[in-house]
Amino acid sequence: MEKIKVLIADDHRVVREGLAAILKTKEDIHVLGEAQDGMEAVEKARALLPDVILMDVSMPRMGGVEATRQIKREFPHIGVVALTMYEEQQYIFDLVRAGATGYLLKDSESSQIVAAIRAIYRGESLIHPSVASKILAEFSLMAQKKGKKPAWAEHDLTEREITVLRLVADGKTNKEIANSLDLSEKTVKNHVRNIFHKLQVYDRTQAAILAIRKGLIELDPKR
Repeated sequence: MEKIKVLIADDHRVVREGLAAILKTKEDIHVLGEAQDGMEAVEKARALLPDVILMDVSMPRMGGVEATRQIKREFPHIGVVALTMYEEQQYIFDLVRAGATGYLLKDSESSQIVAAIRAIYRGESLIHPSVASKILAEFSLMAQKKGKKPAWAEHDLTEREITVLRLVADGKTNKEIANSLDLSEKTVKNHVRNIFHKLQVYDRTQAAILAIRKGLIELDPKR
């Protein structure tokens, strides 16, 4: 079995050890190492090339936002799950802009953290429900203020790709999208890959946010 290689970055040793203890009980996850600040996280990402990094936001020397930005710039394939005590919007937006594909609060259940690691490894995203709505609502508002109109032609997206993109923005997995549209999962994966290429993004979170900001899709204001 190919294991998911994980790096844990947090300035509190008890947190690192606790997360490592949880993850080491999972047969499909291998903890490569730990980092006690953002600078060390960047260095170990270069040396160890993990699949996923659990990244604390507030750390000495270099915070999680800047560390995420540097890591994603050099290694766009590495997934980053931000772990924080904060729900403030600025932290959320900074992390998303930096390239984090998962965002969980530190009081999340261990099962949620494990699920996030597996989702990010599959190329999906996982955002804590309490902050997901804030991200989408804020970027939707930004698009409305700028007077953005749907611009499918600008990015050469087909109607089917727009439909898939809406479901991606709604947090649906490839399997759920396939069931919803009566397509094979392989076909959905191809659509998602084409969407990433046309929008010039490398993960589902960035695709959803870019689509909202550009007015390619609209959110239901009642949600």
